[in-house]
Amino acid sequence: MKFIKGVISEMKLTTWPTAKENRHDTGVVITQSILFAVYLGLLDLIFTRLTLIFF
Repeated sequence: MKFIKGVISEMKLTTWPTAKENRHDTGVVITQSILFAVYLGLLDLIFTRLTLIFF
């Protein structure tokens, strides 16, 4: 029970992000994920083509 009370008191001290900050951060994560996926896809394409040329 002491642990639960400690958790509750710590949760009250936490500064939670606003809805606007959440939307912004989510947008950043999605954008970076898409860019990274495109980057990896291009690397895969390049190395696949090089492999086909040399082997």
